[in-house]
Amino acid sequence: MAKNTNMRWRLPLVCLLWELAMIVLFGVFVRFGAEADAHWEEEKRDMNLTSDMENDFYFRYPSFQDVHVMIFVGFGFLMTFLKRYGFGAVGFNFLLAAFGIQWALLMQGWFHSFKDGKILIGVENLINADFCVGSVCIAFGAILGKTSPIQLLVMTLFQVTLFSVNEYILLNLLHVKDAGGSMTIHTFGAYFGLTVTRILYRPNLEQSKDKQGSVYHSDLFAMIGTLYLWMYWPSFNSAISDHGDAQHRSAINTYCSLAACVLTTMAFSSMLQKKGKLDMVHIQNATLAGGVAVGTSAEMMLTPYGSLIVGSISGIVSTLGYVYFTPFLESRLHIQDTCGIHNLHAMPGLIGGIVGAITAAAATEDVYGKEGFIKAFDFTGVYQTRTPSIQGGFQAAGIVVSLLMAFAGGAIVGGILKLPIWGDAAAENCFEDGIYWEVPEDEESDVYHMHNPDKPASP
Repeated sequence: MAKNTNMRWRLPLVCLLWELAMIVLFGVFVRFGAEADAHWEEEKRDMNLTSDMENDFYFRYPSFQDVHVMIFVGFGFLMTFLKRYGFGAVGFNFLLAAFGIQWALLMQGWFHSFKDGKILIGVENLINADFCVGSVCIAFGAILGKTSPIQLLVMTLFQVTLFSVNEYILLNLLHVKDAGGSMTIHTFGAYFGLTVTRILYRPNLEQSKDKQGSVYHSDLFAMIGTLYLWMYWPSFNSAISDHGDAQHRSAINTYCSLAACVLTTMAFSSMLQKKGKLDMVHIQNATLAGGVAVGTSAEMMLTPYGSLIVGSISGIVSTLGYVYFTPFLESRLHIQDTCGIHNLHAMPGLIGGIVGAITAAAATEDVYGKEGFIKAFDFTGVYQTRTPSIQGGFQAAGIVVSLLMAFAGGAIVGGILKLPIWGDAAAENCFEDGIYWEVPEDEESDVYHMHNPDKPASP
C-alpha cells in the first residue's frame, strides 16, 4: 500500500510548534548560571577569586567544543555509508540533535540545576545536553533510513525525557560513577534504539536490499566521521570529570583504550575474511568500541595497561558482532539494525559497565590515597560509609536499571512511532534520500522519477 510521505505541512508544523514551545519554556524557566551571568564580578568577589580565568568556562569549553563536533560531525558523517542516504544521515542527525539539546537543557535542568524556580545553565549544562543527544544519535543509527523526520523528532522528545530520568536514577539515587556514559549514554541509547527498531520491524525490507549497501565514496565519507569520533573521544569521556587528576586520568585511559582497539579490530577483521582483506564496516565502527568500553571506568585507576586490555577486548567483541551477531539479530530476532549499534555501543557499553563495577569494587586507599579515594567516588555526606564492594554493587545495578529503562521505554516509543500518521516511507523506498530531500539530478534514481516515469534514471 502506498504511503503519503509528503512533509510540506506536517514537518513545518511540528518544527515551528515545538520551537515555539521551547521559546516559551526557556522564557519561563531558563536563566544564566552564576558564572555566565552579568553579576559574575560580584560572585567572583564573594568567592575570593582574582581572575576571570577561574570561571568554569575556561576549563570546560575546549572539551565542549570537542564533544559538540562529535555529535554533529562525527555521528552525522559516520552514518553516511549508505549509498543513497547521505543527506538523510547528516541532515536528520542535525535536526534531531538541534531539537534534542534544547529539550535536554530543560529536562536535565529540572533534575540537576533547578533553583528557586529557575534552571541555571552554564557550559557544563551544554556538555550534558550534548551527552543526552548522543544517546539519541546512537538510537538513530538503528532506524537509519527507515523513518520519517517527524518520527525522529517524536523519538527524540521521548528519549531525551527517559534519558534524563535514567541519568537521575543512576547518578543521584544510586550514586554510580559513569563519566564517559557507558551505561547512561551507550547502553541505554543502544538498547532503546534496538527495541524501537524491533517494534518497527519491516518484513518486506528486502525490497530495498540493493540500497542498504555502500559505495566507495560513501564509505570514505563515513570514515571521516570515524576519525573525528576517534580523535575527540578522550575529550568526551573526560569532559565532565573533576578538574585535575580525574580529568587527566580519563583522557589517558580513553586514549590508550582507543589505540589498542584499532589493532585488534584490524587483526580480527582480516582474520574473519576468507582472503584476509579488511572490511571497511569494521574499521569505521569497531575501532571506536574502546572509547565506549572505557567510559565508566575512565576516571578510575584503571591504569594504562588496563585500558589497553579493555580496548583490545572491545575491538574483538565488536568485530565479531558485525560478522556473526548482526545477521543473527535480523534473521532470528527480527532486529533490523542499520548501523550495527549493537556492536559499537550496546555490547561495548555493557563491557564498560562491568569493567566499571569491577574497578570500583577493587578500589583501595593504597591505590588512590585516602583523600583521592574519597574524591574519586565522592564518598561524602550520606555516602561516607559506602565501601568499594558496595559501590561495585551499585555500579552493577546501574547497568540493570539502564537496560530496563531502555527496553520499556523503547517498546512504548516504538509503539507510538508505529502509528500510520508519521509519513514514513514504504519498505521499497527506504534508504532513499529522494523521499524527503531535493536531490541533484546527477544523483537521482528511479524513485526520484516516480512522478515522471518517462524520464530515465541516471546510470
